[in-house]
Amino acid sequence: MPQGDYIELHRKRNGYRLDHFERKRKKEARQVHKRSEMAQKALGIKGKMFAKKRYAEKALMKKTLAMHEESSSRRKVDDEVQEGAVPAYLLDRESTTRAKVLSNTIKQKRKEKAGKWEVPLPKVRPVAEDEMFKVIRTGKRRSIIMKISDSHHLFLPFAAKQWKRMVTKATFVGPGFTRKPPKYERFIRPSGLRFTKAHVTHPELKCTFNLEIIGVKKNPNGPMYTSLGVITKGTIIEVNVSELGLVTPAGKVVWGKYGQVTNNPENDGCINAVLLV
Repeated sequence: MPQGDYIELHRKRNGYRLDHFERKRKKEARQVHKRSEMAQKALGIKGKMFAKKRYAEKALMKKTLAMHEESSSRRKVDDEVQEGAVPAYLLDRESTTRAKVLSNTIKQKRKEKAGKWEVPLPKVRPVAEDEMFKVIRTGKRRSIIMKISDSHHLFLPFAAKQWKRMVTKATFVGPGFTRKPPKYERFIRPSGLRFTKAHVTHPELKCTFNLEIIGVKKNPNGPMYTSLGVITKGTIIEVNVSELGLVTPAGKVVWGKYGQVTNNPENDGCINAVLLV
């Protein structure tokens, strides 16, 4: 059993305290005063950060309220010259029109759709190229001969060719992958760091499944790493969810879904990811 579930387990067995909800309501009511006290006491950079956060919250609240009010508001129509005579009973009446806005349900659906792509790890540490690739020395050591005089020649050793890079992070390659001949191979992806499956957690079901990886959708470090199939922390991968039996509103079975990697696979020896639902 996970360590953090003991409170839920106790509540399932014994229920809540008799005054739990009253205490909760009072705590929420006190929160306003605590926040006000903190705003007055916070100085320097902490005060600035707190003020900025509160300003953003208030602006969002005002925007939401205005959006809801706009749907039922009326506004005066611009005075337009009408053709023909206006009846006497309409002369003193100002015509109004309802504000043309999307209904709240459509807006809510849009928000839900936008919320689907809120990834679990919004900020990811960039990985340097030196850390990602290891230089592999290939070819013979060559030397160049410098003529000093007719009888003396100087041999200078020349550095070996350095044109290969070995990927030090976990990678994914397709099922029909074969390596290129060594002469034409630019990047080496070690077979010991190749993965075909990932432990994917469904955030709503709170369950983890061992699913096959279909491909690497996006590596945050750059398109080159995406094309190589490098999997680092924060990478978006596509996994085969046909085993889960997920169905679209139309009734079709969902085959592939995206997930974000939440661990460092090269350290842990496995890929842990969260499904983007």
